[in-house]
Amino acid sequence: RMTTCNLAIKAWEGREKQAAEEAEVVKLYCQIPPITKLDNSLNTLKNCVHLSLSTNSIDRLIPLAGMKCLRILSMGRNQIKKIEKLDDLADTLEELWFSYNQISTLDGIAQLHNLTTLYLSNNNIRSWSEVAKLSGLPNLRDVLFVGNPIYDGLSREQQRIEVLKYLPNVAKIDGDMVKPGERDAAMGIDDGGAEAEG
Repeated sequence: RMTTCNLAIKAWEGREKQAAEEAEVVKLYCQIPPITKLDNSLNTLKNCVHLSLSTNSIDRLIPLAGMKCLRILSMGRNQIKKIEKLDDLADTLEELWFSYNQISTLDGIAQLHNLTTLYLSNNNIRSWSEVAKLSGLPNLRDVLFVGNPIYDGLSREQQRIEVLKYLPNVAKIDGDMVKPGERDAAMGIDDGGAEAEG
């Protein structure tokens, strides 16, 4: 048994007493039984700015070309392995909340040029070359990578400096603002402290 997106939207309309296609925020999280597949009914949400589908059992994304206003896509605590098929949303999408999934690759994000926020804690990102794929995102300012294998064996300070080496423009890493000294360390500018390690 599963809840379909269509049923979840209808139930949401019943609770909220409004038409989902006119709503700016639609929350379909924690469905019982969970949503396991996304379907085209989501494309009726043409005014939706923030869509939450967190805490379900969704394993893949679908094209959401009908969601012309979507700025925040919240998909935490699902079973998603890769972020894909969001090209149609490149002009509007600003925030991806995808913590607690099974994401191991960051292909499919580089074209989302308005992205400011990327929450990916507790996924399966094992290689810094995946983080490097985000380096062309001009507006990316807030990232969350805690709980990924890329951090294994690094101190918290080393983790932050490593992120800055790949993403020098971010302002916030794992919930804390970047400090000037961290930025200098990532750029290899010695502040008179320990020698920079190769």
